[in-house]
Amino acid sequence: MSRERRSDLVFGIILLLIGGWLLAAQFNLLPGLDRIMNVQYQWPFIVIGVGVFLFLLGLLLHAPGMSVAACIVGGIGAILYWTNATGNWGDWSYLWTLIPGFVGAGVIVSMLLGGRERGGFREGLRLILISAILFVVFGLFFSGQSYFIRYWPVLIILIGILIIIPNVFRRK
Repeated sequence: MSRERRSDLVFGIILLLIGGWLLAAQFNLLPGLDRIMNVQYQWPFIVIGVGVFLFLLGLLLHAPGMSVAACIVGGIGAILYWTNATGNWGDWSYLWTLIPGFVGAGVIVSMLLGGRERGGFREGLRLILISAILFVVFGLFFSGQSYFIRYWPVLIILIGILIIIPNVFRRK
């Protein structure tokens, strides 16, 4: 079976399963399914489900690069779930900084699944580190931590040192 026919078959099966699930929820065919499908509180699971769908589609099509998109979409879905559950929508002022980390995680997963990117593990970790630094900086700044506001230039100095050290001690 060709790759195109296989992807069409997988996509059709997934649409049948999703349609059957939604139809069962619409007509309350399964007891308790209406609570699980309560869109007011559970809608972020749709975004997470799209991320899982992209990951599974990438596995079935032997396209490890799909894991990058899957990690981004699934990670954003997880952030949406957390903010929806807590009601802290203002936290998006710094939660967006996690998205480069999702890209880094996707690059690492892609490499582990057979992607041919050289240095993928190192680049993925670098993106996760950048994301973590941005998350801490923006999180402390926007959460109103007054002591951080006075000393934030120290963080810029540390980042400069982290950039200089590998270049000074690089092997030739």
